[in-house]
Amino acid sequence: MKLNTKEFEEKMKKTVSIYEREIATIRAGRANPAVLDKISVDYYGAPTPINQLATVSVTDARTLVIQPWDNSLLKTIDHAIQASDLGIMPQNDGKVIRITFPPLTEERRRELTKQVGRMGEDAKISIRNIRRDANDKAKEMKKKGEMTEDEQKASEKTVQELTDKYIKEIDALTAKKNKEIMEI
Repeated sequence: MKLNTKEFEEKMKKTVSIYEREIATIRAGRANPAVLDKISVDYYGAPTPINQLATVSVTDARTLVIQPWDNSLLKTIDHAIQASDLGIMPQNDGKVIRITFPPLTEERRRELTKQVGRMGEDAKISIRNIRRDANDKAKEMKKKGEMTEDEQKASEKTVQELTDKYIKEIDALTAKKNKEIMEI
């Protein structure tokens, strides 16, 4: 009986999609509503993402406009953005909040590519940990007599192929994001 790798593959897919969401929040010089995903606003005592309280739109390559559905939230959203690690001062005109992204300096671009690289490395470590768990399960099944040594080797080979596939995906996402950061 060979190891069922479905659950381990699902975990690897989830790791890749989490990494993809994380790097989407990194500002690459052009306006991207995803940079606001990590910012929550206190809305009636509950931390609520900005995109659930307002319309967020991109008006041009460097400007985001946030229009809350409830105008009483303008100040609260403004303060949440200022308190975040976005590093940009929002402009509140009483109706909407504008966030203008300045062009990135060469030094800041290099910092961002290093940050993306670290995040990619963390994602690859997660995938390798999933591989280790799968291989441990195969060894345990062999020990219990639920599979032969050949089946264990075949299972480990399948798990390694999955690991290689998802690590390649992470490398491709990292390269794409780094290219996006450096080309602006």
